[in-house]
Formats: sequence, structure tokens, C-alpha cells
Amino acid sequence: MIVPRMLVMYRSEIVPAMMKRFHYKNIMEVPRILKVVVNMGVGIAAHDIKELDTAQQELALITGQKPKVSRSTKSISAFKVRQGNPVGCFVTLRGAYMYEFMDRLINVAIPRIRDFRGLPADSFDGRGNHSLGIKEHLIFMELDYNKVPKVRGMNVVTVTSAKSDEEARELLKLFGLPFRES
Repeated sequence: MIVPRMLVMYRSEIVPAMMKRFHYKNIMEVPRILKVVVNMGVGIAAHDIKELDTAQQELALITGQKPKVSRSTKSISAFKVRQGNPVGCFVTLRGAYMYEFMDRLINVAIPRIRDFRGLPADSFDGRGNHSLGIKEHLIFMELDYNKVPKVRGMNVVTVTSAKSDEEARELLKLFGLPFRES
């Protein structure tokens, strides 16, 4: 089995840099990425199930893993949604799939975002997890631009073992995420 490039970089470059910066005594104290959750909301799926099928196929192409359908937990009459209706799909990536996705996201997809000036540095949740909203899923090279019927947005949540936002920001910065200087 081939070890992902980002995992090799984490072990050889990021761990020593984090140990030096935060004065960890043990390698096991160094924060790491636990999982990456990619979510694509498809609100119109309650009325047109084919939209959900195409969203699932596109998300499977992007992540390399079959998405799970997320369903509405309660009825909302203003949106004409009943409890149990499909409203989106998501994928939880761990291990090699996670590192390969992060590699493609950082090195291929993010540079393709139009008018990109860096990611906001305040998109952490206080516990070391980072959220990223993408307006156009067409930035991923796996999708054929001519075969995509509708441009959709998606959310990418990176869950880390960091205790604080500062540690998580430094970890993701060392992985290559381009944060805006504030």
C-alpha cells in the first residue's frame, strides 16, 4: 500500500515543527487530523430525487467514497420539507482517503477558486475544528464541467485533535492551507 504524500509530510516535517513551536514533550501530544467531513446540501431533493442522485455521484467522484444521504429531522412547512425527506449527502473521510482528499483540496482545488485571497483565519469553532465553505464544487478536477447540470456548494469540516484554535491553525497552515493574514 502506498503511503499518502501528506501523511509522509506530517510525520517528517509537521511533527518536528509543531513540537518546536508548542514545546511538546512527546510526539503523541502533537495534534493531528482525525477526519474530514464533506457535506453537500441539496434542498430541492425533497421535490426532485434526481437532483440528489446527481449530487451523490458528483460527491463520490470528488471524494472517492460513496456518500450517505442526510434526511430532515423535523418538518418545516415554510420550506415544504417533511420529516424524513432527503435534504443532502455527506462523506466522512478517514485514513488514506482523508489525506488524499486534503492533498487535492490544498494543492489543486483551492488555487482554482476565482478571486481567492486566502481562507478566513476565524473559521475555527473553539475546539480546534475548521470549517470551509465552497461556493462552486466545479473547482475539483475530477468533475467534467460539461456533464455537471447544476453548480452546487459544499462544506468541508476538518476535525483535529488540537486543544485550541491556535494549535489547529498552525497545524493546517503547515499542511498548506492558505490563511488570510489578519
